[in-house]
Amino acid sequence: MAQPYKNEGAEYSSQPQKKHSLSRLSPDEQLNWSQIGETLTLLALAVAQIDTSMKEGNDSVDTLTHSFTAIAGKSRLLLDHFAKASSEAPDEIKEAAEVIHQEVGKAVVAFQFYDRLSQRMEHIGESLEKTGHLISDPAGRYMEREWTKLQDEIKANYTMEAERIMFEHILAGRSIAEALEIYHHHFNKPMDDAFGTDDDIELF
Repeated sequence: MAQPYKNEGAEYSSQPQKKHSLSRLSPDEQLNWSQIGETLTLLALAVAQIDTSMKEGNDSVDTLTHSFTAIAGKSRLLLDHFAKASSEAPDEIKEAAEVIHQEVGKAVVAFQFYDRLSQRMEHIGESLEKTGHLISDPAGRYMEREWTKLQDEIKANYTMEAERIMFEHILAGRSIAEALEIYHHHFNKPMDDAFGTDDDIELF
């Protein structure tokens, strides 16, 4: 059975890790089987699933965005044509073209919000991987300053006040349910408070 690691003056110097380099393999000989090894396995799996899901989502959203942008361009041509004095198109056709153009424009704007989700998920993956690398280090994982440093790096990625508040409550020991309730309370404010500022993009 693996013996608890004792940090007897061990020196630890955190080094930047290559993206997606996390795995169960570790120089720590204690990891043949242990809760640490199992944790690393699950963290690596989570990071891989996030990455593949993001790629699939990005491909689909890119296709939809290009399609709707093309439709918006064609509807704009119709509106320009109908705007000419010589156009004899029925009013209902003109109105339909205008509605299509407006609705497609709304859809294109909505797709842009996917970028926020994509960036957030990317940073979640990066944070999980950093956590895994810290756990896998036999010296660093017992150093409070390294965990504090990691937490500070994660917090620095937030731009939404609601996310920062949720983060602080999680660190304070609140349950996930409590933290989410606090997050939604602050997030569900009038749109003028939530958008149109530097809070437009929130990261993990």
